[in-house]
Amino acid sequence: MPGHDPLCGEAAGQRPHRNENGRGAARFAVLLPVLACSWLAARIAAAAETNGAAAATETISFKTIEVIQLSIFAGVMGAALLSAIWLIRERGRTAAQNEELKARVAELSGALSRTEALLNLKDQRLLVWSGSGRPALLGELPDDSGAPRERSTFLAFGRWLMPKSAAALDKAAAALRDTGAGFDLVVETQKGILLEVQGRKSALHSVIRFVSLTAAQTEHARLKLEHERIVADYQGILGLINALDMPFWLRDERGQLKWVNAAYARAVEAESAEAATRESREFLPTAARAALQRHHLNEPVFRDAFSTVVEGDRRVFAITNYAEANRSAGIAVDRSEIEALRREYESTLRSHSDTLDQLTTAVAIFDADQKLKFYNQAFQKLWGLDPAFLESGPENALLLDRLRSENKLAEQPEWRRWKEQLLSAYRSVEAQEHWWHLPDGRTIRVVASPQAKGGVTWVFENLTEKIDLESRYNAIVRVQSETLDNLAEGVAVFGPDGRLRLSNPAFRTLWNIPEKLIGNGDTHISELKAVCDAVAKDSTWGDFVAAVTGFDDERRDRHGRTELVDGKILNYAVVNLPNGQVMLTFVDVTDSVNVERALKERNEALEKADKLKNDFVQHVSYELRSPLTNIIGFTELLALETTGPLTQRQREYVDHIGSSSSLLLTVVNDILDLATVDAGIMELEIGEVQVRPIINAAAQLVADRLREHQITLSIETDEAPESFHADENRVRQILYNLLSNAANYAPEGGRITLSARLNGEAVEFRVHDNGPGIAPDVLASVFKRFEPRSQGGRRRGAGLGLSIVKSFVELHGGTVEIDTGPDKGTAVVCRFPLEPRAVRAAAE
Repeated sequence: MPGHDPLCGEAAGQRPHRNENGRGAARFAVLLPVLACSWLAARIAAAAETNGAAAATETISFKTIEVIQLSIFAGVMGAALLSAIWLIRERGRTAAQNEELKARVAELSGALSRTEALLNLKDQRLLVWSGSGRPALLGELPDDSGAPRERSTFLAFGRWLMPKSAAALDKAAAALRDTGAGFDLVVETQKGILLEVQGRKSALHSVIRFVSLTAAQTEHARLKLEHERIVADYQGILGLINALDMPFWLRDERGQLKWVNAAYARAVEAESAEAATRESREFLPTAARAALQRHHLNEPVFRDAFSTVVEGDRRVFAITNYAEANRSAGIAVDRSEIEALRREYESTLRSHSDTLDQLTTAVAIFDADQKLKFYNQAFQKLWGLDPAFLESGPENALLLDRLRSENKLAEQPEWRRWKEQLLSAYRSVEAQEHWWHLPDGRTIRVVASPQAKGGVTWVFENLTEKIDLESRYNAIVRVQSETLDNLAEGVAVFGPDGRLRLSNPAFRTLWNIPEKLIGNGDTHISELKAVCDAVAKDSTWGDFVAAVTGFDDERRDRHGRTELVDGKILNYAVVNLPNGQVMLTFVDVTDSVNVERALKERNEALEKADKLKNDFVQHVSYELRSPLTNIIGFTELLALETTGPLTQRQREYVDHIGSSSSLLLTVVNDILDLATVDAGIMELEIGEVQVRPIINAAAQLVADRLREHQITLSIETDEAPESFHADENRVRQILYNLLSNAANYAPEGGRITLSARLNGEAVEFRVHDNGPGIAPDVLASVFKRFEPRSQGGRRRGAGLGLSIVKSFVELHGGTVEIDTGPDKGTAVVCRFPLEPRAVRAAAE
């Protein structure tokens, strides 16, 4: 049928629920092709009515333009038809999806309602985190559970849970949110109600669920908590026992070791406690274990002391073992130190008794029953009592009666009351002091010191000699006072309060102090300062006042000098005395100062003369160098063959001139070096010195001389360091002088040894020759200048070689020693520090 579209019918059949707008659009899409066909037929009929020519033209026009228009119109209509068909199909599909979504929303709404009904039960509560924000709170817990309903209070677990439960829950919740670790806990509220808490995490949410428990679950949870507490206590006890420095062990029903602590493992020298248990290493010896088993047949608790070897030492242990139901536990306490302390205590008591027995002060100790327990020899000697009577331990009252009967105590008007007053020391808490004047003229100081256990220690001090000494002391003080008054040295003693305690006439005379100012004996030092400031040029009395009245923690004595306006010069001393007193002494040294000034002027003149001598030596030495250098140069020139032939005698003369000039140049250089050292202007060029090269260089300088006398040089550097810090030129000069000196005294065909080694923080050079050695009378002056020594030597020099060696070594901060003797030659040892701390400007 025209206008019928099967696709539209199929679509309509598939989607029976289209709306009216959809159907209208479908009808419009069907009518469009019909209208297009009607319009085309009308145009053809109109064209048929025209005439032939016009019809031909119109036909041609219709066939070209109209056909194009018709084709375009048909294409547009076809596209519109297809679009309408696609739109009808999509609208039907969308309507179907909407219906499905409505059914799904209704289903989800029902599921949400059922979930909310389940979550809002009265016996559970949930915390849900969907991100990092605040959690959602769902459900409720029973009112008697102790869980608050308010959100803020509920989230503060510490407010309504027990501290231990709150801490465990906070830690588990943090782990759940951070790492997703689930947990199952049983927590206890402050009302004693148990709750089960479960924590789980999904892809988007973290959930903590609080569930109230039934009676059976509560009992099970309570037993679980109790078990956890018991396990925790058990682990704590085991941890404590394992930390003890006492061997501890547990045995099973077969008597085998079940568990031991670390101290047990150390005692049996096992790698660990597990190894000791696995290897069944026994701590107690076999005899001790057998005694323990026999005791447990009748008694569950065993206590005794045994000795065993631990870490190579035999020690005494107090063993306590408990056995019950075929299980036992034991612990060993090291009593070695206690036994040692007990022995030391007994030794101390004996030493204390021996010490008291050696005292000259009489000591007697009575116990709480007033019986004599100890006395020293001084006590027996003081009273002259029979040792047998004292050893019987008499009572204190009986002892007093015995002394009275033997007329060794002064008779008292009321003896009984006096004795009761004396014996009241046993009821006193403080020491009592008494003075006894004996019939034989002795004076005894008696001190009764109560003891903590009720006894009394009596100390009898014979003060007869002390009183006699005090009288003698007072006499001596009077004599010293008279002596002080007649001293030419001024003396004044001030107390801690600054008041004058003692002074002599010389003090008043030196400072022109009015006698009335000191006569009252209570003058303050500030008053003396006001008077003495006027007679001194630069008064030091301000320092005296500070020394007397100051509060320095460290009291130091001081000395000084002051000058008075009348020309007197006084040396003063501030001396701190005991009890905070200060003594000022003044000595008139006017004459001594004048003599001292004269001596200083003379010393300055001598120093100028010495400086003039040094300048002269330096000037002469430098002036000698130039002609000597010329002489040596011309001598070497004459010795050349190119200069001309020389006779044998002339050549000997030239060689003699050359050797003498070189020797003279060496002496001049040595004198110049010594003058530079003495003047204190020599500076060392400190640098790194290679030990072996510098030894070889010094040996090369004396090689010709050694060959001349067939002397062998041995060099030993195996123990020497690679280098040290010093002046390389001066070290080479030192070694050259030592080798030259050794070559001079070594016999023909002899041997010289040059060795270097590291000695602590120093490098030690040693030059030894097998010559005759140095005589003892010469050894004392071996380092003096211009002391030539030709005994046994080939050449007589200026005597400066060893002096230069000593000066240069001491400039480096080192030392020089000489080891010599008959039949062992001479060895000179020079020690240089590896790192010179301070280079002295001149040798001492």
